[in-house]
Amino acid sequence: MPISRRDLILGGLAATGLPLVLGACRSGESALAPAAPDPTGTTSSGATLSSAGAASSTTQAAAGPASLAPTPACGDDPTPAQTEGPYFTSGSPAKADLAAGVTDGTPLALTGTVLTTACQPVRQAKLDFWQADDDGVYDNQGYRLRGHVFTDDQGRYQITTVLPGLYPGRTRHVHVKAQAPGGSPLTTQLYFPGEAANARDGIYRKECEVALSEAAGGGKQASFTFVLPA
Repeated sequence: MPISRRDLILGGLAATGLPLVLGACRSGESALAPAAPDPTGTTSSGATLSSAGAASSTTQAAAGPASLAPTPACGDDPTPAQTEGPYFTSGSPAKADLAAGVTDGTPLALTGTVLTTACQPVRQAKLDFWQADDDGVYDNQGYRLRGHVFTDDQGRYQITTVLPGLYPGRTRHVHVKAQAPGGSPLTTQLYFPGEAANARDGIYRKECEVALSEAAGGGKQASFTFVLPA
């Protein structure tokens, strides 16, 4: 049987250890304005970023959970936008450890990839994250549990954070703005499987759930792949 271009691409991605869980949520809400430029040009450890603002592929690449959900085709619709919510703050710092200085909450490692609908990895895509803490509270004065990272040459990203708490009226979720170089930002939200509040949340979409598993050293590990327009 002939091998399609998609089979070759996905086979190559699998060989690199990339998580292949594609986000395919179907919310019809529109994306909002682009995230503000980086204010510092440095990582949380003080390392200077490149002109694209990216950390090295060595520090950003990580394997996903051992057991992942089925992978939809890259050619599906791009991951659609969801509401930004009231607590976005522009100018987040470049840092992969969103939970630096946070002592409460269940540790969460989130990894994944950013792909185009043509199944091509998006190099130097910016991912801006913000979320509530273990008590369901957002930091609106600073950048606690807020920050952005860039994908490596294979489109991979990695952050460490904590499992977000329950904000009144919402299920657990993490906000994200995903933006390819020179492209418009996609604003969406990530959800967690098995949450009782999922059924009561009018914004929640099952297709935007991460693949979730127990981390070997304790806490949780999750994976999600964003699909952006080619």
